[in-house]
Amino acid sequence: MLTRRRFLAGGAHAFAGLALADLARREDGIGLHHVPKARAVIQLFMSGAASQCDLFDHGELLTEHAGEPFDPGGEVELFQSSPGVCMPSPWTFRRRGESGAWISDLCPNLAAQADEIAFVRSMVAETNVHGPATLQGTTGFARPGFPSSGAWLSWGLGSLNDDLPTFVSLPDERGLAPSGAANWSAGFRPAEHQGVAVHPGRPEPLAHLFPPDETDWTGEAQDARDLRLLEELDLEHAAARPGEDGLGARLEAYRLAARLQLAAPEALDLGRESSATRARYGLDDPEGADLGRRCLVARRLVERGVRFVQVWSGADNGFPRRNWDSHEELERDHLVMGRSMDRAVGALLADLKARGLLDEVLVLWTT
Repeated sequence: MLTRRRFLAGGAHAFAGLALADLARREDGIGLHHVPKARAVIQLFMSGAASQCDLFDHGELLTEHAGEPFDPGGEVELFQSSPGVCMPSPWTFRRRGESGAWISDLCPNLAAQADEIAFVRSMVAETNVHGPATLQGTTGFARPGFPSSGAWLSWGLGSLNDDLPTFVSLPDERGLAPSGAANWSAGFRPAEHQGVAVHPGRPEPLAHLFPPDETDWTGEAQDARDLRLLEELDLEHAAARPGEDGLGARLEAYRLAARLQLAAPEALDLGRESSATRARYGLDDPEGADLGRRCLVARRLVERGVRFVQVWSGADNGFPRRNWDSHEELERDHLVMGRSMDRAVGALLADLKARGLLDEVLVLWTT
C-alpha cells in the first residue's frame, strides 16, 4: 500500500503531479473523481534550509524545556557540534486565521494568508546533505540525473505560450543553490525541456537575448539570411546524427530566443506594474528587492502561460550567511532572510488571490 508519507517523500514531484493530472485531463479528456484546478506551478525554494520550528512548526516542548539538556533518547548526527540545550524560538508563535495555524511573528504577511496555506508536517528526506537534499526537493530524487518537476511538465504537456519558455528558473542574484543548474535540468529527458534561467535584476535578464552592438552593421536582411543558412547547416548536421538531442535542443532554444526578443521584455517589464504593487513586493527595500522582484516576475510569467516557475531564496556561498543555513546566529540570519521572504511571498499570495489566480496556480514553499 502507498502510505501518505511515502507519497509525499518525493518532494515537489508529489504536488506537481496533482497539477499535471489536471492539465492532462483538460487536454486529453481524462475523467477524474476529484477535479483539480491547477494549470501552473510556482515553486519557492528556501535554500539552506529554513528552520521550520522558527516559522511554521510550533515547538511547545522547546519552550517548556528551555535551557534543559537536549536528549532525544538516541544519538544525534551533527558534524559541527554536540547537542546542547533546548532553545525555544526567538519569535512568538500565534494561531492565525480561521484555521488556527501556528505561524511565528517573523512572518506577519504570511500569517495574514494563513487560510490559503496547507502545511504538510510529515515530510522527510533521504539525506541531510544540502546538495542531494535540494535535488530531492526539485526532482524527487537525491541522486543527480533526473528531470526537474518543471521539465516533466514541459515534456508531458508542452507550452501554453509559444513565445515564452514552458519552464523558468529565477535564481538568487547572490549565487546558485547547492547542485546549481541541475535543479532545473531535463535529466534524461530531451534537453529542450530544461528550465530557462532568467535574472530579472540584470540589464540582460537572459544571456545572449539580443545581438551585440558590434553586429549592427550587418543589417536585418543580412542577419536573416545568415540565420537561415546557419539553420540549414544545423539541420544537415543533425540529420547525420540521429538519436542525439543536444543540437535539436539548441535549435529550439534559438527559435525560442527569437520569439523571446519580442515577448520577454514585456513579461519582465515591472515598470508596467503600479508603484503600490512594487512597494508591496518590497522593491523599495534594499534587503528584499531581489526576491520581491522575482516573485513579481513569477506572477507575470504564470499570467502569460508559463507552466512552472522556480523562485530561489539563498545562495550557496559567502559569509555572513547569504542563505537559510543558520549555523552561527539563527536570530540574526533568519531575521534578514525571513523578513524579505515574508514580504515577497505574502505579497505574491495576496496578489494571486486578488487576481483570481490562486485557484489555478499551485504555490509550493519548500526548503
